[in-house]
Order: sequence, then C-alpha cells, then structure tokens
Amino acid sequence: MPEPENTDPLNTTPASADPATNPAVPGPDAAQAAELATQLATAKAEAAANLDRYVRSVADLENFRRRTVKEKDELRLFAASRVLEDLLPVLDNLGLAVTAAKQPNADAKSLAGGVEMVLTQLKSALTNHGIKEINPAGQAFDANLHESISAQPSADVAEGSVLTVVRTGFSLNGRLLRPASVIVSSGPAKNS
Repeated sequence: MPEPENTDPLNTTPASADPATNPAVPGPDAAQAAELATQLATAKAEAAANLDRYVRSVADLENFRRRTVKEKDELRLFAASRVLEDLLPVLDNLGLAVTAAKQPNADAKSLAGGVEMVLTQLKSALTNHGIKEINPAGQAFDANLHESISAQPSADVAEGSVLTVVRTGFSLNGRLLRPASVIVSSGPAKNS
C-alpha cells in the first residue's frame, strides 16, 4: 500500500524523512532509546547486586540464628558446671563426715563440729555464686521476703516483727528463690 502524501501545508517535513516511519534516519527518539537501554541495563545490574546482597544477608541471618540457638543450648547444659565444681569438695567432706560417724569410737561433739564446718563451706560456695541467705530474726516482717506461718504474742519483740525463723529464705542475685518462713510477733499478750 503506498504511503499517503503529506497534505498538511504546515508540515514541511517530507514523509520519507520522518524518523518514526523511516528507521534509517536517526532522530531524538533513537538517542533517547539508547539512553533508556543503558539505564535499564544499569538498573538490572543494580537489582541483581541487591538480590545477591539480600540472599547473602538472609543466609547470614539464618546462620546467626542457628549459632545462637546452639550456643544457648550449650549454655543451658553447662551453666551449672561452675557451681557444681565448687560444690564437689562439700560433697567429699560430707562423705568423710558420714564415714567418721560410722566409726565405733565416733565422738558426737567432733562430728557436729565437722558437719558445721561443711555447712560453712557450703554456704560460702553458694554465696560466691550469688545466693544470699535471708534470716530475718528480730527484723520487721516484709511480705516480699518473708512468709508468715503464724503469729504469737511476745513481750520482748515488737508487734509486726519476726519472732522466730522456722526456715531461712534465699535469694539469687537479688531475685527471691524462697521466702523465709517466720513466726511474727503479735505484741504483748492481751489479758481478757
């Protein structure tokens, strides 16, 4: 089909010189297309680099997560090892005390002294690992640290203070492990 002739009097460009109809004639669209192709190639290269960095980051994060889980499991398994190493000599000394108590000529007074030394050794080992004994005899009752099991009248101990410690309490680095079980003074006896 023959091309229609240009009948527009304002358009002075011949139809054969139009870059849109004749690709052999370079025009502003060819330069713009080349620039767009270069930008596209650059964008594709940048996208590929970003994808590569993303995939590597995801892999690094997964490896970090696995390593953290493994370290956490190992820490949980072996966290008590230092405490136990310090308690082994106490266990040895208790074994020696039992052996000494089974001897036919065992002296109760020396056995009690030996067991008391082992108790001191045990308390020292526990203190070195952050365990603090809560023995509130004579102190004001504190519901955060003490557990009242009863109340008794006392002329010597003020009302609301600990009269007797039934069982000592313990805290670990400031966190309560077991409250001290106590008997609280209700003040002087009231005559009815």
